[in-house]
Amino acid sequence: MFTLTTGELAAKLGAELEGAADVVLTGVADLRSAGPGQLAFATAPHFWPVAAASAAAAVIVPKNAKLDSPRPARLRAADADAAFTAACALFAPPPVVPPRGVHPQACVSPEAKLGADVSVGAFAVVEAGAEVGAGSTLYPQTYVGHEAKLGRDCLLYPFASVRERCVLGDRVILQNGAVIGADGFGYAVDAQGVRTKIPQVGIVVLEDDVEIGANATVDRARFGETRLGKGTKVDNLVMIAHNCVIGAHSVLCSPVGLAGTTTLGKHVICAGQAGLAGHLTVGDHAVVGAQAGVSKDLPGGQMYLGAPAVPRLEFGKSLAHVAGLPKLKEQLKALEARLAAVERGAGA
Repeated sequence: MFTLTTGELAAKLGAELEGAADVVLTGVADLRSAGPGQLAFATAPHFWPVAAASAAAAVIVPKNAKLDSPRPARLRAADADAAFTAACALFAPPPVVPPRGVHPQACVSPEAKLGADVSVGAFAVVEAGAEVGAGSTLYPQTYVGHEAKLGRDCLLYPFASVRERCVLGDRVILQNGAVIGADGFGYAVDAQGVRTKIPQVGIVVLEDDVEIGANATVDRARFGETRLGKGTKVDNLVMIAHNCVIGAHSVLCSPVGLAGTTTLGKHVICAGQAGLAGHLTVGDHAVVGAQAGVSKDLPGGQMYLGAPAVPRLEFGKSLAHVAGLPKLKEQLKALEARLAAVERGAGA
């Protein structure tokens, strides 16, 4: 079992320790379930009273945190979130590293190219012309299509698929069931209403350090590229349609849906269940709130809420007006009664 004392952990994290330096830590937990030997964290002020009452052996808090109780021991950090993330990495169980090489039950074309130190699991398929970069891991039952290219140290979990000619950069992670490069949803409709499939001849490009969640889909372009920028993170069950372009270090939460030819700038966040219509642009550093419906271009640098999505302040004003409708209704009824009384008096 891996252990650290509070003093040792404080030194590794560059944190200021308050309390005993010899408390032994064996793992991490949340504030409410943590017990002796466990480390927890509390970043926001409403968690500080919970931290003061926690049974945790130690807690990571911001430097300005106010805790009434002398225990648990506290490690004050300039960035408590980052400190706890680093602590979790220290206590995490060692990663399972599949054996290097090609499993005898894998199906790898003799025309495929595998880099050094690659692992290809049982029933994985690597088609002709595909390239898998050095250090990459293909877990059992993954699929790499014809002429697809994977960079170094990529990680494909079971049932992930990279379709023909698609390109992955270095350190790309595909969680279970992710599909990269399925056909875009495009059909031509004739005068009789019959739909004919439009060939989808483009590809998908995932730049370095992109991660795609379980059962998420990134469709290939009708022509050209569907592209996700460096460091972008995509949650489970997200749908990204053909010809979308997503800037670097953006985040798409489950189950966001992007229609075709949507462009997101850098560092954009799309919260849960947001939906974006096609052929629009969202600027850098924009935040699209949960369940927002985006139907037009949105400038960057602010948060948008509602359907149709509007700036947060405008949305808040609208909510305030809606909340005032019952009172307004009563005022209107009172005015109608007064008007009726005036009219009756005039008629007399």
